[in-house]
This record gives sequence, structure tokens and C-alpha cells, in this order.
Amino acid sequence: MIVVNTETIPGHVIKEVRGLVQGNTVRAKHAGRDIAASFKNLVGGEIKGYTELLTEARRQALERMLAQAQQLGANAVVNVRFTTGAITTGAAELYAYGTAVVIE
Repeated sequence: MIVVNTETIPGHVIKEVRGLVQGNTVRAKHAGRDIAASFKNLVGGEIKGYTELLTEARRQALERMLAQAQQLGANAVVNVRFTTGAITTGAAELYAYGTAVVIE
């Protein structure tokens, strides 16, 4: 399945739009990661625990979005976007969405 963040796919023609597809996941912070983050705030640098957490969340949201596209019979998803939002203290949602299409 082709997945792009553009409205078109060079070299392909969109034959049919199957509709909006989406996938999300809500993740909570881990106490150990919070402690490491506190130390990093003092000295600076990347907080690898959070980087890994967000990478996993993006992957899962994307997989769920693609599963929905396959159920609709699409072979590509265009105009893919990611967004995040706070759900509660210590938990955030990562949301992926796009338009499922059939391409030639």
C-alpha cells in the first residue's frame, strides 16, 4: 500500500476515493521515563524514552489507519497527517488520518 502526505501520487491516477481513514492510540507516561526526563531537563539533550514512546505510538496509529483502508478496498492513502493531543495528565493521544483511495 502506498502512503503519502501529498494529495496525489506521481505516476498514478486516483480512480476512486473510498473515504477518510483513521487510526489512534493513547499512551501514558512511564514513571521511569519521567525520572529520566527530569534529569534531562537539568542538563539538556534528547529524552530517548519519550522518543521511543512516540515512535511506537506513530507506528501503531499508522497500522490501524492502514487496516481501515484495506477494509475499504483501498490500495493507497493520500494526504496523511498525524496529530497529538493531551487526554489527561500523563496521557496523550496520537492520531493518524488520511484519505483512502484506489489508484491505477
